Amino acid sequence: MSLQTVPDQAVARHGWVHALVTVLAGLIAMIVVAALGLWAAGAADLPDGAFPRVVAATVVVAVGGSIELTGDAGAIAETKAGMSVTPLSVALTGVLVVAAGFLRPLRHRAVAGAPELAGWAARIAVLWLLALTGLALSARQTFAISLGEGTLSDIGDIFGASSPRVGFKADVPVTLAFGLLWLAGVLVIALLVSPRAPLPPRLLRFQESVRPAAYAMVVLLLAFVALGAVIALVVAVTRGRAPETLAVILLGLPNLVWLAFTIGLGASWEGRVEGPFGLPMPQVLDSVLRTPDISTLNLRTLSEQDGRVWWLVVVDAVLLLAVAFLMAKRSPARTRAWQHAVHMAVALALTVLTVCLVGRIDAHYGLSLLGIGDVGGGLSGELFLRPQLWGAIGLALLWGLVTGFVGALLASRVRHHGEVENPKA
Repeated sequence: MSLQTVPDQAVARHGWVHALVTVLAGLIAMIVVAALGLWAAGAADLPDGAFPRVVAATVVVAVGGSIELTGDAGAIAETKAGMSVTPLSVALTGVLVVAAGFLRPLRHRAVAGAPELAGWAARIAVLWLLALTGLALSARQTFAISLGEGTLSDIGDIFGASSPRVGFKADVPVTLAFGLLWLAGVLVIALLVSPRAPLPPRLLRFQESVRPAAYAMVVLLLAFVALGAVIALVVAVTRGRAPETLAVILLGLPNLVWLAFTIGLGASWEGRVEGPFGLPMPQVLDSVLRTPDISTLNLRTLSEQDGRVWWLVVVDAVLLLAVAFLMAKRSPARTRAWQHAVHMAVALALTVLTVCLVGRIDAHYGLSLLGIGDVGGGLSGELFLRPQLWGAIGLALLWGLVTGFVGALLASRVRHHGEVENPKA
């Protein structure tokens, strides 16, 4: 064994230990947030000790995994169910913890080779897949649903549908595939956003145009989350309902505030709420969507319920100008105002596209007997919320061009990132 291989093996062992700590820290943080949120929502009272499995399913969905809903109501009865929603509070927690762990050993360096970065990422990916496999295998449970008493129960007894059951289980292959894509996205975004993260030499020429814009978008999204958390806590203190508010904060706060962000830009969403499903907060969303037909969710329809919705435009304008100024300040002084506008427009369009893709909601459940739907008179329901994608992206481009140009003008007289003052001056 040569003397040169000893340090290499020590670095490799240290790399595996650090990767293990990163993976465990990310998963533990997500599990804690999901458990607290579900506990506040009342899920701790689920029968058959299902709470840990529901927590596991929540984390699986948060990292892009798939949960299949299953049902069994007897020979001539049928259950249909499906759910597609991402608990973004849990996902955001994992993103921040995993990204911080990935970047920690790379700090204080200007350049790193592609093989080295790939090695760090591969260690994390291998351990991530192993941990995610165990989590997905534990995310399964079945519940019995009572049909109540009376005629419905008697019919169910006759036809063998008296004890319908509904459950869930994780699709392990799909969960591993999308969980790996989720991890890759987190690591790439971490390298793009962090000003201290090293890049391969071939990519250094892109950091002046990409990193300030990516950093600004992350600050924008986190600012909306922080503002939403403050508003939610104020509402909880002044109006009560603290457990429900805590559940929203810990499970779906980004779902709500990033939806409000896109609506403030002028974007429209379409959706419907029917049956026992509902949106936890604010009530104005549920009021607009709970109609017989598909409803449109935008500034106009929301303002008919509450005129204060127009303040979303003001909040969007202020925060976009602030992050545009920040982006211009962190960019080289030689960058022109129109270039800042283009960078801001592209970054904001990609951000809105991401919000629209991860913010979609689709949930439905139905029980039918002899072909007759909704025999439970309340056991069936539907909730979906989808963006009008191209309109939202177009508005994001327009907002980005305007705020990027104005932000560059505001930052033109401020010393930029990396700029050195003239000693003679």
